[in-house]
Amino acid sequence: MVDENGSIRTLSVDIGGSGVKAMVLDITGTAITERARVDTPSPAKPDVVINAIALLADSQGNFHRVSVGFPGVVRCGVTETAVNLHSDWIGFDFATALSQRLNKPVRVINDADMQGLGAIAGKGVELVITLGTGFGSALFVDGKLVPNMEMGHHQFRKGQTYEEQLGRAALQKYGQKRWNRRLEKAIASLQHLFNYDCLYIGGGEAVKVNLQLPLNVKLIPNVTGLLGGIALWRD
Repeated sequence: MVDENGSIRTLSVDIGGSGVKAMVLDITGTAITERARVDTPSPAKPDVVINAIALLADSQGNFHRVSVGFPGVVRCGVTETAVNLHSDWIGFDFATALSQRLNKPVRVINDADMQGLGAIAGKGVELVITLGTGFGSALFVDGKLVPNMEMGHHQFRKGQTYEEQLGRAALQKYGQKRWNRRLEKAIASLQHLFNYDCLYIGGGEAVKVNLQLPLNVKLIPNVTGLLGGIALWRD
């Protein structure tokens, strides 16, 4: 399962509420193709999303295996929640279906977890949040993942969840200034809750962050969600 240079190539896929992205990584996790993107189909049912991934895969050339970041709880390749996609994903064996379509081995993980794997230093308590269509989260302790921590759907303030206060709909409704004030409150709340050593903020809307961040809070580029795909194959 290697190319002509003796290297295993991994197709890394990041599924979001608004876009599906993909690129190929070499054995070290370095990108060897440009990031490709298509809009997330609507309605985002499993079959049409798989079609979108297959389209992206065709544009990326040769690869030997596939890593996917999915916006919901994933257990053993089965998607258990998909708040920003479609209810048909609940209980869907995504890894098997995509493997059959692409004829390659597939591993699937929560999208914030995959982004975290591309960002963390692997020391101490590290928290990752992703700001996009929704609000993703991932927690790591000395580099070990605490999987499927869907913090975005838990209450934050004024009877609303983190996702309701900081998702894309809230950003569009209330504007960047108010959204940033909410984010500042969320950062303070999360520091008290997790006592993290470092917080990483990523996702498509991270570019809208405009506030003085604490020294232990770092912005990470959206491509990190794809670069983390190599970690799914480190057995």
